[in-house]
Amino acid sequence: MVAIIVHGGAGTIRKEERIPKVIEGVREAVLAGWRELKRGSALDAVEEAVKALEDNPLFNAGTGSVLTLDGKVEMDAAIMRGRTFEAGAVAGIWGVKNPISVARKVMEKTDHVLLNGEGAVKFARLMGFEEYNPVTDERLKQWEELRKKLVESGETRHWKKLNELIKEYPEVLRSTVGAVAFDGEEVVAGTSTGGVFLKMFGRVGDTPIIGGGTYANEVAGASCTGLGEVAIKLALAKSATDFVRLGMDAQSASEAAISLATKYFGADTMGIIMVDARGNVGFAKNTKHMSHAFMKEGMDKPTAGV
Repeated sequence: MVAIIVHGGAGTIRKEERIPKVIEGVREAVLAGWRELKRGSALDAVEEAVKALEDNPLFNAGTGSVLTLDGKVEMDAAIMRGRTFEAGAVAGIWGVKNPISVARKVMEKTDHVLLNGEGAVKFARLMGFEEYNPVTDERLKQWEELRKKLVESGETRHWKKLNELIKEYPEVLRSTVGAVAFDGEEVVAGTSTGGVFLKMFGRVGDTPIIGGGTYANEVAGASCTGLGEVAIKLALAKSATDFVRLGMDAQSASEAAISLATKYFGADTMGIIMVDARGNVGFAKNTKHMSHAFMKEGMDKPTAGV
């Protein structure tokens, strides 16, 4: 049974008027992936679904990515095939429109898994990806406001202060996009993010860490969203697929993974989506919102919500 699920990030959407737009965004993304999935490829489905989210400035990935402490964009992305364990990722990349597509090229065209920074940008140019500026006016305005607050606090290098800002502006500080699909033969997972607003230059989150924020094997795939450091420390995407290997379905495994995050790092930290090799979808969160949408064989239209 084929299936696909996407997420647009975990956190809190404070402006109620944004919720319908966000739901429509994940709905459009899952339909973009579904069209490819019906052609038979979970790999193409995940890439197209994530690209749709990267191209939507509502989400913190690709166009609309948040800015670092020094006002730059450093994006992360990863994609992984569950049948072959092939994986590709980029970290701290800039100047490209769709990091997920560059990550796929890393998987397909190199012997490596992860390229970062200037090396990732050079590789993207070698592969024909054109120069692109993902910074939006809205993100630039938010960066100016938040950086002023942080500077006025007198402690620009302390994550404690950033965490306080995260609580105050959760809708712009914690957000990632991702997709997981099963085409009847293999599960594929992909994730993309602009990272954490005002992050220190060079900071890499869980998204491009295979097993941290993105993972797929022969039994399931997972894409995480939330505080990247939490997902890395728990190897959360890999842990979630281990729960499936032990007999859980995608939904139970998603809930177990978030329970793990809550137990060790508290509430309001993580969200996850999953698909298992039986075509079951799962999603869970310990945040107020996590935009998501999914389609399964036999459904006439996607189910979407926050």
